[in-house]
Amino acid sequence: MSTVRTPQQERFFLLALAGIQFTHILDFMIMMPLGPEFIRVLNINTHQFGLLLSSYTFAAAVAGIFATYYIDRFERRQILLSLYACFIVATLACGFAPNYHTLFIARAFAGAFGGILGSLVQTIVADSIPFERRGKALGTVMAAFSVSTVAGVPLSLFLANHISFLGWRAPFIFIALVSVLILYLAYRNIPKIAGHLDHIHEGSRFKQIYDIAIAHHHLRAFMFMGLIMITGFSVIPYIALYLTSNVGIDNSYISLIYLCGGVATLMSSRYIGYMADKYGKVKVFRVLAIISLVPLLVTTNLHPVPLWMVLINSTSFFILISGRMIPAMAMVSQVVEAKIRGTFMSLIGSVQMLASGIASVAAGAIVTIGADGKMEHYNLVGYGAAACGLLTFWLVGYIHTDQKIAK
Repeated sequence: MSTVRTPQQERFFLLALAGIQFTHILDFMIMMPLGPEFIRVLNINTHQFGLLLSSYTFAAAVAGIFATYYIDRFERRQILLSLYACFIVATLACGFAPNYHTLFIARAFAGAFGGILGSLVQTIVADSIPFERRGKALGTVMAAFSVSTVAGVPLSLFLANHISFLGWRAPFIFIALVSVLILYLAYRNIPKIAGHLDHIHEGSRFKQIYDIAIAHHHLRAFMFMGLIMITGFSVIPYIALYLTSNVGIDNSYISLIYLCGGVATLMSSRYIGYMADKYGKVKVFRVLAIISLVPLLVTTNLHPVPLWMVLINSTSFFILISGRMIPAMAMVSQVVEAKIRGTFMSLIGSVQMLASGIASVAAGAIVTIGADGKMEHYNLVGYGAAACGLLTFWLVGYIHTDQKIAK
């Protein structure tokens, strides 16, 4: 646990962590609404687009596993700032990639650094904020998802559409520039966090990681988080393409859809964190897991309808799908002791990225574009995602039991 902070210091501390989350989430998310643009400009199909998305997630998964060897052996602040600086360079490289294959490689490097950052930020919150307030704190940090959809995605799409000489490259350059400012904010407001170094054990590091990875309660947590990611990321990457090709929504309204969803989740994320702390994280998760299946199934079976109906459904989808992660991460972070939390959360991050990569590739292989230009078989993806969502409803009870044992 790091040194005690005043309320103002804690706010800036969480703001800096949220800023890091904002940029690496935006870096991943911007690929999805730009899907139609990538398919057109790079002359690729849905399967190749899925591979482009998965280059980020698979690299993040591998990097997360590699990070387990050192994540708990260094002071948190130092490693966070170093990784973030590398992420900025990789994101800038995406903006200057000359072709599909170079972009694929640049995305892999961005994913490698971004994936570790995601789990490291959550580890730092768990190390620094008491469990009783952790739901609210994670709600603040994870509001970065909402901010990225509220401001980041619409602005990035605007830049891509209106800076003609840059096109799809503009968002990546924009993210890199914003990240430099956040790096400075993090440098000023994140203190040294080294309490975990007092508990480092000698011996084979591989055996330590292996023991953490195969523990029964850890395996349940990995499965739980993997199914959560599959539920969302088999559907999310292809929403923009489906809405423009099948529902008849003009491409210019895609940013509005993300804007409305982002505003709503920005307002709801802290409230969901508060409710999880007050009424119990299992109960809140289960309610969100079940209700979220409604907009999920509607999204993957939607026919041409007015824009206002699309907005209601998509906004509900964003609120509920992202909201599940707040109580889920609060519970999972408490399954282990602080001395191995960094290693465990790195493995969790790898599972999340691996699962989302598998989901996007599998969904890309299932859906096709017919002769009429419309997506086909998206409904099958939705049914599979709903089945995974139902499994998380069952598994969360075991996570709650494991969490109490860890205490």
